[in-house]
Amino acid sequence: MEPRTPARADLRVVSNQAPPLAGHNVVTADAALVEAVLRHGSQEVLDSLVDLGAEAGSAEAREHGMLANEHHPELTPYDRYGHRVDEVRFHPSWHWLMERAVGHGLAAAPWEEQADGAAHAHVRRAAGFMAWSHTEPGHGCPISMTYAAVPALRADDALAKEWTPLLASRRYDPGVRALTDKVGALAGMGMTEKQGGSDVRANVTRAVPVPGADGTYTLHGHKWFTSAPMNDVFLVLAQAEGGVTCFVVPRVLADGTRNQLDVVRLKDKLGNRSNASSELELDGTVAHRLGDEGRGVRTIIEMVAATRLDCVLGSTSLMRRAVSEASWHVTHRSAFGSRLVDKPLMQNVIADLHVETEAATAIAMRLAAAVDAPHDEHERALRRIALPLAKFWVCKRTPFMVAEALECLGGNGYVEESGMPLLYREAPLNSVWEGSGNVNALDVLRALGREPEVLDAWITEVGKARGGDARLDRAIEDTLAMIGGLMGEPDQLERQARRLAGRMAAVLQGSLLVRHAPAEVADIFCASRLGQSAEGVFGALEGGDLAAVVARTTPTP
Repeated sequence: MEPRTPARADLRVVSNQAPPLAGHNVVTADAALVEAVLRHGSQEVLDSLVDLGAEAGSAEAREHGMLANEHHPELTPYDRYGHRVDEVRFHPSWHWLMERAVGHGLAAAPWEEQADGAAHAHVRRAAGFMAWSHTEPGHGCPISMTYAAVPALRADDALAKEWTPLLASRRYDPGVRALTDKVGALAGMGMTEKQGGSDVRANVTRAVPVPGADGTYTLHGHKWFTSAPMNDVFLVLAQAEGGVTCFVVPRVLADGTRNQLDVVRLKDKLGNRSNASSELELDGTVAHRLGDEGRGVRTIIEMVAATRLDCVLGSTSLMRRAVSEASWHVTHRSAFGSRLVDKPLMQNVIADLHVETEAATAIAMRLAAAVDAPHDEHERALRRIALPLAKFWVCKRTPFMVAEALECLGGNGYVEESGMPLLYREAPLNSVWEGSGNVNALDVLRALGREPEVLDAWITEVGKARGGDARLDRAIEDTLAMIGGLMGEPDQLERQARRLAGRMAAVLQGSLLVRHAPAEVADIFCASRLGQSAEGVFGALEGGDLAAVVARTTPTP
């Protein structure tokens, strides 16, 4: 008998394909995040995030995220009449995402809430930022810098009072207009220049005082990277007579005229393509000094610290979105006679990816809790050392982790419609932004050398888990021995800075998991990251309750 030729209708029957991961709650489906919010916040905080989580996991949000990346921002230097306007146009999906991010209080709202006595404002915002970033990571940049601008603005009471209420607003109000005509504002930052990069003290932009106008200057120079040029105000570094100084640069002046701020071009980037990053020329640009002359780096470091926290949160969000997509796919896909999720080797990979994600979540939310306790000396010192540690380690781990998650989808993960290529292009960004890996590793050394209390804070924090796991105990002792040995060998200290930062970060993560995570998660982490069996690839775990960990990470609608 000859085989039957399939009918066209038969050829169009789709089977063994995972349904879209949509219609789930990004917050409540993430057990590690839920537990961290309850640990560092409260049930009330968690309840306040449920609507955000539902919207972030909706098919509508997923579609807007894809569209915002397909339709890149466009620079409009002149209007139709020839007037210089330097405006950036965005697809409506960008504005949809921004409106909801601001409305959910993910910009600068926590600083005002904290000042008004609200508890856990930064924990709530951190969890919300991580969850909402599942929709699309690029628009997190202006949200992050608006959040980060407020602590730096506090160096000048008048400037802080002028800008903070609008930056903390929950109303998204785009467009280049005078502050008196706006109900909300967004902030950006311009630090780096062509010849300097991370070495901001090499900046050559000049700041010239305006005669008779105390604290007002004009700026003259070129900024190589200015994030979010469409925003209302920028914190900028420039060379004044007294040295590198921080300035507040408004987009529109008090009289309603546009400040002299020329957008030369938008950067054509690997990822983060929905967001506008630019080069700016400043020639007579009006600026207001923030802090004292020569103290610019110290002034803006508060903004840098807050954006570094968001780098950790953003990378953790990329991890979580990637492992959610991978675990969802293998749960609904079959091969060689059974579901992929039931294959021992695939279980090994997914469990390993989840442990990495949970460790990142634990350290990210612990840092957010430290921001909620600004007057606690231990929290301040811990934040000083743990922030560059987490920024270095979590952001470095993300590209490897996202690549492995993409591979779990096979060829399906390599096509744009899956959303995985977007995550993969985004994965290296946070390791570059606000200081590369080297810059953060060296910052760890700087903190250890100049501020003895930060090592005490790290020892105290990791010591809270002593006795909980023998492998962690050994890792703590080995790391302390490493610190002592390197401090005694100055010629080796910088050479080994990355090794030290990675080890200190992993030990801190291990401590948090031993204290707070389910036993199966902590066991796998300590065995694979702190023990002797690390293979350098995901999916090489030697034991542990893999099925339980996989079940913990797979989203449920």
